[in-house]
Amino acid sequence: MGLFSNPKHSPRSPSYLFPSVVALCLLSLTVLLLYKVDDVVSRTGTVVGHNLEPTPWHVFPQKTFDDEPPQRRAVKIIQCSYLTCRYATEDITISSSAFEKQPRWDCPGFFGAIRRDLEPWVSTRISKKHVEEAQKYAAFRVVIVGGKMYVDYYYACVQSRAMFTIWSFLQLLRRFPGLVPDVDLMFDCMDKPTINRTEHQSMPLPLFRYCTTKEHFDIPFPDWSFWGWPEINIRTWQEEFLDIKKGSRAVSWKNKIPLAYWKGNPDVASPVRLELLNCNDSSQWGAQIMRQDWGEAARSGFKQSKLSDQCNHRYKIYAEGYAWSVSLKYILACGSVTLIISPQYEDFFSRGLITQQNYWLVDPLELCPSIKSAVDWGNQHAIQAEAIGKRGQKFMENLRMDRIYDYMFHLISEYSKLLDFKPTPPSNALEVCIDSVLCYADDKQRLFLSKSNVLPSEAPPCTLKPS
Repeated sequence: MGLFSNPKHSPRSPSYLFPSVVALCLLSLTVLLLYKVDDVVSRTGTVVGHNLEPTPWHVFPQKTFDDEPPQRRAVKIIQCSYLTCRYATEDITISSSAFEKQPRWDCPGFFGAIRRDLEPWVSTRISKKHVEEAQKYAAFRVVIVGGKMYVDYYYACVQSRAMFTIWSFLQLLRRFPGLVPDVDLMFDCMDKPTINRTEHQSMPLPLFRYCTTKEHFDIPFPDWSFWGWPEINIRTWQEEFLDIKKGSRAVSWKNKIPLAYWKGNPDVASPVRLELLNCNDSSQWGAQIMRQDWGEAARSGFKQSKLSDQCNHRYKIYAEGYAWSVSLKYILACGSVTLIISPQYEDFFSRGLITQQNYWLVDPLELCPSIKSAVDWGNQHAIQAEAIGKRGQKFMENLRMDRIYDYMFHLISEYSKLLDFKPTPPSNALEVCIDSVLCYADDKQRLFLSKSNVLPSEAPPCTLKPS
């Protein structure tokens, strides 16, 4: 026998061992990848409300996504939240010098409210702590850096409010590319202001929302419905206004019903609306008050709630609900005399309304008699009453979308001047772009959103007058 074994008889590994090891490694990597992907997906909040609780200080049901398979949901979240903006190609930039030879005009007078809204921070400025403390009351955070937008979600907004509000910011960036300054702000999408001036006097918190009051620090911003409200078939503001104005001309003032009209939902914790039901007597109070059945309206596709068909009365009543209501702009657009029951809340444009000029103020403490008094006066002074209605309609006609974008531009610009830190995207925030919002939108939402898509402006924003 030799000192060495015959190579032909040396032990060898089984032929299937190496492929088995490779397969096991691939399986382990796949499991790890799926675990990581599932972990990322489960922690990603989205514009439509994935992985988000309902806003805790309002009683609304939590959004569920049980109708879509988990795998499809995961693919959608990864695609829309992490991949879409990365491959977006649109990159348009203009500079202020492009507008040097363009004519400029002064902003409407109510734009002056921008500086009044921001006055609490003029002396202290807005620190990062201010912004982060406001998170306790916010639904999401918007950070704009270098013309790109990042959003961090905290709670799910009602219906598609978050989607259409975030879309409005993206349209502003598209309308004035390269001009919108870097900014970091908190936004709440619910109705009632929450930053009470007495409670937060020592440290006012900057929080954007759709309305405010004189007792709150909340900063009003144009509401989502200017870009559309698909759940109740309300289209973009420009479309709705033109239809409402056309509908208002279908019946002459002389032939309009000489009564005050209101149709809405009184079951929203609104004492004023409940009291208004007692005024439903055309002979005694000159009013026709209609309860809106939202369930029935939804089942019929809101066919009986078309705004342009609701301009046949000489007087239309605006009554606040749980808080402010989006209905004010549509009521004023009718050209009827708008009877506003003394409001507690104010949105961004209502500060420009002047009583007896483009609306009639109603006393809530003498509600029915006050409505009756307005109707009697208007029926006895038809020319003056018609003129008030027309001026209210003209005010809303002048509130074109380009003026709304001007307001947004100046509000964000003035706010950004007060920041004492350089905005940077939070670690949890994700880039949001037009394509990523459309990626999450369903067919109806996508149709509404696409109708409000803007092009870069050919004119500069209006000039904000000095304080």
